[in-house]
Amino acid sequence: MQGRLLPKLNGRFQAHPLGYWDKEFPIAAELGLDCIEFIFDHNDYILNPLYSRKGLDQIQHSIDTTGVFVSSICADYFMEAPLHHSDQKVVENSQLVMINLLKNASMLDIKDIVIPCVDQSSLKGDGSTERFIDNIQILIEEAEKQNVNLSLETDLGPKDFYELLSELPSSRVTVNYDTGNSASFGFNIIEEFEAYGSRISDIHIKDRKLNGGSVELGSGDTDFDNFLIALNKISYKAPFIMQVYRDDEGVEIFKKQLKYFKEKLLQN
Repeated sequence: MQGRLLPKLNGRFQAHPLGYWDKEFPIAAELGLDCIEFIFDHNDYILNPLYSRKGLDQIQHSIDTTGVFVSSICADYFMEAPLHHSDQKVVENSQLVMINLLKNASMLDIKDIVIPCVDQSSLKGDGSTERFIDNIQILIEEAEKQNVNLSLETDLGPKDFYELLSELPSSRVTVNYDTGNSASFGFNIIEEFEAYGSRISDIHIKDRKLNGGSVELGSGDTDFDNFLIALNKISYKAPFIMQVYRDDEGVEIFKKQLKYFKEKLLQN
């Protein structure tokens, strides 16, 4: 996950490292990582390199010189301006932003754009799910044209998430699965994968306590053993994104958690 190998931007736990994002590519290459999931914030989104031709060229240069590609985008923009917002002007602007982002993602051969529908952008409000289904339709058409997935991250339980996906049958509407969020919400991993495992296209590796925040891998309530058992049943081929706990410095605590997860993979 972008920024995990660099000092925090203005003390923020997760943010696009505006102005120094390119420094992460060689560090990732040294650690043997093959990809980065970019963050697309609401703040200063117009300055994000994903949003301009010049920026796309700079990203491509970093890819070419390090061999580390951009696999996906975590579009945190849509937490602040969700597609199910009650203000239609906000919705229309968000649709325009996403259409541009889909086109630009396609230029870099990015496979997934994660749309977070959690916290302040949760789909649990009155009428929010219906508005979301209506307002995402135009974006599904663009996603199909650009061959990029709209990967939904929600706080819905397995049954409710399955029902939402049933209303959005396009192969370009997929699931972002977050191991830490699942643990924090108290969901059953086996039930989640049975409900929508076949549509998972992007996975965030994280650990959280039940009803709590992010903690170091292995110190929370994420059941990584059952996660990997469930994962083996769906033949998952896409990258794992290390959206792990971080401190102010970044690299050493990342290395520690990367080692933990690699060992888990070997054990399973």
